[in-house]
Amino acid sequence: MDTKELLKKVRKIEIKTRRLSDHIFGGEYHSTFKGRGMTFSEVRQYQYGDDVRNIDWNVTARTNEPHIKVFEEERELTMLLMVDVSGSELFGTDQQFKNEIITEISATLAFSATQNNDKIGLILFSDQVELFIPPKKGSSHVLRIIRELLEFEPKSKGTNIVEALKFMRNVMKKKAIVFVLSDFIADDYKQTLKIAAGKHDVTGIRVYDKKEEAIPNLGMVQMQDEESGELMLVNTSSKKVRQNYSKFYHEKVEYYKDSFAKAGAGTIDCRVDESYVRKLLGYFKRRG
Repeated sequence: MDTKELLKKVRKIEIKTRRLSDHIFGGEYHSTFKGRGMTFSEVRQYQYGDDVRNIDWNVTARTNEPHIKVFEEERELTMLLMVDVSGSELFGTDQQFKNEIITEISATLAFSATQNNDKIGLILFSDQVELFIPPKKGSSHVLRIIRELLEFEPKSKGTNIVEALKFMRNVMKKKAIVFVLSDFIADDYKQTLKIAAGKHDVTGIRVYDKKEEAIPNLGMVQMQDEESGELMLVNTSSKKVRQNYSKFYHEKVEYYKDSFAKAGAGTIDCRVDESYVRKLLGYFKRRG
């Protein structure tokens, strides 16, 4: 993609997503996440009506008078976008590929965070961490993130959510609002996700295409695995082949739902031919 074409695409996404974040998501994002981060401010004597759960027992024992810890809302939050750039994100049968929808959702969330004067960071991952942009504030920083989402070419086509979550935990020392954008056709990330969600406010955004859910009966078809690059002849007229694929796909979706639910993390499902605006807004309103 040449520079002129890239800037044109960035501008197009900026206009569309900034309008959404200005008019729809700015207030919703703020009311959903403000106050999620609390920092210790001081210790003072207990007063009638204070929450007993905030009693500082060490100071109370030392002074023989009940004291409580006082917390204040963090003015500034940090959002981290974790984006799957593996080969399967290049799938699309309707108007858009999955990775194009992921870019728009990421930009909308980033501009919403900017309105709140929050920092935004980015992790691009395949079966390895491909790129990390540390959290910073400002619209120019968001535009850099959009540029990377549009033109970044990953070294690998595989997917490893565990490696990405471990990296995130290592670089994000303070609590962050983390959105993981992927199709979640992956394995064995349940425990790592649970640990990450214990410290951070994690939401999984599953972006998928309805044509992925089942293989149509088209006879003998040559197919390519987007992640491994392997070419294979598949007899799609075989009922067993179609059933096995459908079982594999739905097991991955169930694993994703179960993993996030048990970790206490949120989920949003966005089909490429549906409005992600409605999905995001509904999620913010449920949580707010």
